[in-house]
Amino acid sequence: MANVKRAEPADDTIAVDVDFLLGRGADDDTQQEVFKIGDLSREFGVTLRTLRFYEDRGLLSPQRRGTTRLYSRQDRTRLRLILLAKMLGFSLTEAKQLIEIYHQPGGKRRQLEVALERFQEQHEILHQQKREIEDSIRAMDASIAHVEQTLRDWQN
Repeated sequence: MANVKRAEPADDTIAVDVDFLLGRGADDDTQQEVFKIGDLSREFGVTLRTLRFYEDRGLLSPQRRGTTRLYSRQDRTRLRLILLAKMLGFSLTEAKQLIEIYHQPGGKRRQLEVALERFQEQHEILHQQKREIEDSIRAMDASIAHVEQTLRDWQN
């Protein structure tokens, strides 16, 4: 099993490092062909419920042996791409669309080309959202200062 580098979480969730999700570094040297649900849950820091949800949405397709879900290397790669897309601000529908390009003619190169285009578009969207959030924070700071001053004026 790969030893995953995790970023420090902001809350009680486990954040997976973007380099790991991109497949960079020595973390992807596993020769394992089949993974149980608990293996992927631990490796990627997601809950069992999350993996089942992705399965219900058609994003992952584990084989079944009785009640045991057995995930392939392809499922593991798909999970990596789902989590990367999620980290980059894409919806699960958008992630599924990007993943499915791989299975079309010329899919591997086409997937990379489409991903680059979508990443660039999303990059601009995120920067716009950042500007809007910064504007909102400035307005909130001014509003807080105004209300605090008004309360102080009433106390005098």
